[in-house]
Amino acid sequence: MPRDRRLVSEFYDLEVHQLMDKRIWDLPIVDKKEDINTILNILGARNHIWVVDDKENKELVGVITEHDVLSILAPKDFPPYVFGMPDLRSIQHGTAKTSEDIMRSKVMFCRTNDKIVDILEKMTTHRLRRLPVVEDKRIIGEITLNQLIRKYYNATQYHPILGEE
Repeated sequence: MPRDRRLVSEFYDLEVHQLMDKRIWDLPIVDKKEDINTILNILGARNHIWVVDDKENKELVGVITEHDVLSILAPKDFPPYVFGMPDLRSIQHGTAKTSEDIMRSKVMFCRTNDKIVDILEKMTTHRLRRLPVVEDKRIIGEITLNQLIRKYYNATQYHPILGEE
């Protein structure tokens, strides 16, 4: 097998725990009752927030992205003929006050022993750039597309197979 194909194969066979960010203290994590102003402050520096039931047990219950906040920041003027149930979560109308009010509760996640090839497939299929790593419903880290790109690039630069002629 050619060197570069062998490297790709080896990269795909790695497990999440080998590449994930395990610095739980550095992840954007908030309690589900966190105030909306704190959420906006965090999203000023990060593009996502993991929402947990409480910060002690870290049971993952949702995620908030910049796009979710866009929907609550946008002005809400509903004409009287609106069909269906409009999204009434809004800062303007005071109906979005906590992280629980705006989070998405259906979160795609991965486990520490998942293969990188499966993670990449999940990210591609669901158009995601990051996944929380969950064990017993608790968030223990995350894996991002940026991390995967950096790890793969570093492997191509420093992998012993590529150094052979």
